[in-house]
Amino acid sequence: MIRAGDDTHRGDWRRTMLVPVLVALGIILVSFILLDRQNVQLAESRLRADTFAKISVIRAKLEGNISGNVQLVKGLVATISTEPNMDQARYDALARRLFEEDSQLRSVAAAPDLVIRMTYPLEGNQAAIGLDYRKMPAQWPAVEKVMLTDRLNIAGPVDLVQGGQGFVGRFPVHVGEGPDRRFWGVVSAVVDVDRLYADSGLTDPELDLHISITGHDGLGGSGERFFGPDIRDRNPVTAEVILPSGTWEISAIPSGGWLPDPSGIWAMRGIMILAGALILFPIALTARMVGQRHDYIRQLRARETDLARLTRRLNLALDVSKVGVWELDLLSGVENWDDRTSQLYGLPQDSTLRSHAHWRNAVHPEDRERAEQDFREQIAVGRYESDYRIVLPSGEVRHVRSIAARFSEPDQPDKVIGVNWDVTADVLLNQDLRLAKSQAEARAAELELARSRIEHNALHDSLTGLPNRRFLDETLSRHALNGYLGSGSIALLHMDLDRFKQINDTLGHAAGDAMLVHTANVLRANCHETDFIARIGGDEFVIVSSAGDNDGRLHQMAERIVREMRKPALHDGHECRFGVSIGVAVSRDARIDVKQLLINADIALYRAKGRGRNRHEFFSAALQSEVVNTKRVADEVLQALDTDAFVNHYQPQFHAQSLDLAGVEALVRWQHPSGSLKGPDTFMAVAEELNVMAQIDRIVLDRALHDLRGWERNGLVVPRVSVNVSLRRLHDEGLVGSLRDLDLPPGRLAFELVESIYLDESDGLVAWNIEQIKDLGIDVEIDDFGTGYASIVSLQKLHPRRLKIDRQLVLPILEEPAQRQLVASIVDIGKSMDIEIVAEGVETMEHARILADLGCDILQGYALARPMSPNAFSTFLAGQSWRQVG
Repeated sequence: MIRAGDDTHRGDWRRTMLVPVLVALGIILVSFILLDRQNVQLAESRLRADTFAKISVIRAKLEGNISGNVQLVKGLVATISTEPNMDQARYDALARRLFEEDSQLRSVAAAPDLVIRMTYPLEGNQAAIGLDYRKMPAQWPAVEKVMLTDRLNIAGPVDLVQGGQGFVGRFPVHVGEGPDRRFWGVVSAVVDVDRLYADSGLTDPELDLHISITGHDGLGGSGERFFGPDIRDRNPVTAEVILPSGTWEISAIPSGGWLPDPSGIWAMRGIMILAGALILFPIALTARMVGQRHDYIRQLRARETDLARLTRRLNLALDVSKVGVWELDLLSGVENWDDRTSQLYGLPQDSTLRSHAHWRNAVHPEDRERAEQDFREQIAVGRYESDYRIVLPSGEVRHVRSIAARFSEPDQPDKVIGVNWDVTADVLLNQDLRLAKSQAEARAAELELARSRIEHNALHDSLTGLPNRRFLDETLSRHALNGYLGSGSIALLHMDLDRFKQINDTLGHAAGDAMLVHTANVLRANCHETDFIARIGGDEFVIVSSAGDNDGRLHQMAERIVREMRKPALHDGHECRFGVSIGVAVSRDARIDVKQLLINADIALYRAKGRGRNRHEFFSAALQSEVVNTKRVADEVLQALDTDAFVNHYQPQFHAQSLDLAGVEALVRWQHPSGSLKGPDTFMAVAEELNVMAQIDRIVLDRALHDLRGWERNGLVVPRVSVNVSLRRLHDEGLVGSLRDLDLPPGRLAFELVESIYLDESDGLVAWNIEQIKDLGIDVEIDDFGTGYASIVSLQKLHPRRLKIDRQLVLPILEEPAQRQLVASIVDIGKSMDIEIVAEGVETMEHARILADLGCDILQGYALARPMSPNAFSTFLAGQSWRQVG
């Protein structure tokens, strides 16, 4: 009977063991499949996240580089808006600064009125000068879009004539304010494609990605692909590159595709198989223990009623507190976990006895040794408390807090009873708080460092380390009330380097940069520590100091700087010599106008350069008066052009032998608002500075031709009219075209040129215009011969129709035989070259007789006739009054 009962009990145990083993095996298989699939998906997700992170960096660099280039060019556009009439030199100086920055700019061209007038660098881009966008079908739509939208447009990449590819950014430029605001033109900046790609990391050989970019001309994902292979059908990671106008779409896949590393997959599968084996073993062991447990159940049923009542109360309390209870027999090592504890550790809630292995396997590997050590050390003194992480069968990590106490019962082994509860939310919250705090602190430190760096860069020149123009303006504004450093005065030394451009052009910009650094060092060495030194332009520097009671110290400082700057500076074995011109302005007023002080220093600098450079000049009341007078004359000259105040006077020219009229010379006069008639010496220099001499020449020519036709209609014969032509007029590309429309017989019009014009053999346009003028039948005359540096070879090359001997050579011939012989030699030279000789400055009839005897062909001077108005000349010509003088 006993054996039969044992066999029945053993069969029940086997059936009891088989069910959980099969269930666990099924769960393990299902978990294995799900975890394997999840592992593959996680591996692919990591690949996609890593790929997205890499292209996000590239996207940020692309946006940053393009934005940086746009901001640089916007600075140039802003300057053009304030200086719309700048020349190529000024444009070069501004554009050069853009290329000194770390950018991908290849060239920058300015097109006022949509015609390219300026470009930088000029070398290699000369062919672009004069191109009219409206006549360029390939570029006009983009330019027209800029005009219509009044917004920046970025096109490309496009193939460049100079080779390679580039992105072309076109910026609209407006001048004026309010109702006077008008469209000036466009500025086109070319960004080098290769440099942009390289600086943005697209061409990095260590980048293990296949990348493509779509959105030609900023059309985003709907645009054409212009970089990389077509990977649209390979499930790429995409990101949008935001441009100042439009977008690009950047796509990427790993070089090896989206399949994860096989070795990692199989390693994970091996771990899961091992974990399954470890799980199955305690389950089987537990099943065996369950069989033994049934033997005791019959003995415990009597106690179940009381125990159930207590258990319900305890479970209610534990359920409310979400605390799991466990008990450990220190002798046997058997652990008893309640359902809450089993649930906490991710084990079946089947009241199965647990072992130390259950707990140890669930503890996170990184916390396992510490948790066991905490238990051993603390339970020995009777109380245990520890926090650690556990890993659930699903792979989820949870944080657990465990508290226990040791207790003893008579005739029973010592036991430990404790509680566990999930503190994951608290731990994660604390981690998030600590992370947020550290991130906030790091971000604040970064922002402070960035703010300091940005503030320093914004106020200092990157090459010399000196303060820049913005820093100078702030310093002057800060010290305007009480003077520099509270001295009650401010002294400005405005400096400009002499011959700096020649060093740049001959030795390169590296040498130029070295000279700028050398200059900064010289200024630091020759100024007080309290003096403020700034670099405000390409080769311009300003020193701010206190003026003191007199200018003696400033004289010494300026002289010392000029003297030190004369000394040669070495660069790569080359001895560089250059100098400095300094303008000094001082203010000791109670309220200092720093803006006017800067203007005064600039005026003094202009005077120093005008007096030979490599020196210093102080601003004074006399200099200010001269500047004011020059400005007044300039304003009056411009007004005279608007009001037709420039008029012609004519001085007749006569044949030396017969005194017949040979022609007239048209001389410009200024009908001044004061009522007086002013000669060229009162306005010519100012007109040259204003660049209006060509306009005045055109006025004189048009009126001379008009008067010539009027004399002909009145029956007055004037064989020829001569007009003076300036060098600027000869630079006019449309000069020859306008002269072809005059329809004048050959010899009726003559152009008088000064010696300096035809001596400039390097000017191809001037030489070509002179030859074309001669081909049109217009005579060329050399004016003021003998006062310049004319050579016989130059005279032979030009071969003018007439040569005018300057009055300075003619006047002394009455009393100085040597001077008479000199004039005779000039006459002989002209005759030998078949050139007619015109003598100016014929003040007396004795002059006329001697000059006729010497062989002069034509005479002109007060002895025969003074310059007169067109009406007076008509009366003079009709009366033939000069013959009575003769």
